Amino acid sequence: MKGQRIRANSLRSQANPNYQPITISKSPMSPPEMDAGLWSKLPQELLERILSFLPLKNFMNLRSTCKHFKSLLFSPSFISKHSSSSSFSSFLLLSHPQCYNHFAFYDSALGAWRNFAPSLSALLPCAAGQASLLSTSNGLLCFSLSNSFLVFNLLTKSSRVIGFPAYPFAFELFSLVSTPVGYSLFMVSSGSRTKNTFVYDSKVQFWRKFNGFKPILSENYHQQAVYYKGSLYFVTPEPFSVACFVLESGKWERPNTELPRELMFVRLVSDGGDGKLYLIGGVGRNGISRRMKLWELGEGMNWVEVESLPEMMCRKLMSVCFHNYEHLYCFWHRGFICVCCYTWPEVLYFKVSRRTWHWLPKCPSLPDKWSCGFRWFSFVPELYASV
Repeated sequence: MKGQRIRANSLRSQANPNYQPITISKSPMSPPEMDAGLWSKLPQELLERILSFLPLKNFMNLRSTCKHFKSLLFSPSFISKHSSSSSFSSFLLLSHPQCYNHFAFYDSALGAWRNFAPSLSALLPCAAGQASLLSTSNGLLCFSLSNSFLVFNLLTKSSRVIGFPAYPFAFELFSLVSTPVGYSLFMVSSGSRTKNTFVYDSKVQFWRKFNGFKPILSENYHQQAVYYKGSLYFVTPEPFSVACFVLESGKWERPNTELPRELMFVRLVSDGGDGKLYLIGGVGRNGISRRMKLWELGEGMNWVEVESLPEMMCRKLMSVCFHNYEHLYCFWHRGFICVCCYTWPEVLYFKVSRRTWHWLPKCPSLPDKWSCGFRWFSFVPELYASV
């Protein structure tokens, strides 16, 4: 074959005196190795800056190779750099009795279920068998134990146990509110005639106790507070109205806003912090919702209609909950408004940017015959979320 190629090239050169054979050089099988000593010569600040651009998963894998890398998780300067340069994945977290002792994760950026299912007993040996996930906020998860709460950062594997404010202690309307400077645990005591509000402040590591507010104490234990402009917002039982608790002062207030008419159920959703406040409600008569609409709180504390759920999707949602609206709950997740039902494995969500409605498919790890108890949470990993 080699002789044939030489003769062929000779014939081409005779036919065309300008002909020149082209030699293609083969690229090496692997790039040359980088000098390991280069990294040791870099200034620490520059090395941290380079590491901050790594994807979170890659950096977490590097922790076991160097003690200094592991300590970076607790470095405020590195956390600030990584938070500003990295784009974290965000997940919908499913807690269900048939997913015992572990959680299922849906990657909302990839639009797919992830095949990792971290075991709660492996992550938190002290909480195995008795921990119940109550709430999530900005990378933190809060569990209820037999006589305490446990706040946990899944990324840094750091946790804090917070004892109940009293013993015995029964509570409802629990909410976790996390900000860059700390977090608060909010709840209302139950099980006695006296209803009190309790707030734990991580900045001072202290419980505060306030007088209760009877109009919000309904039997709807599925409802969680919505954090908006420094306050926690609730919807009272019928006749529906809005009440809020100011975290700084510990006072209950009634915002001067009138809700839309003919509402059969009402849920509030906030996009976090000082952003926007939304209202999701079923519209109908005689206790039956025929439509579901979305409103946004506008200027002058007026509710402005944003979108209606398409008729076929509305029929499915109402049949799923059997018009038992106490089973419905809502939350915000990275530009999505999620509508969930404790008795159904799918999630209905609204893309705010595109103003479109969609169904999230059932988790493939769930058995064909499932039971009730679907509890969904928004989970956005954050390195800076300290416990």
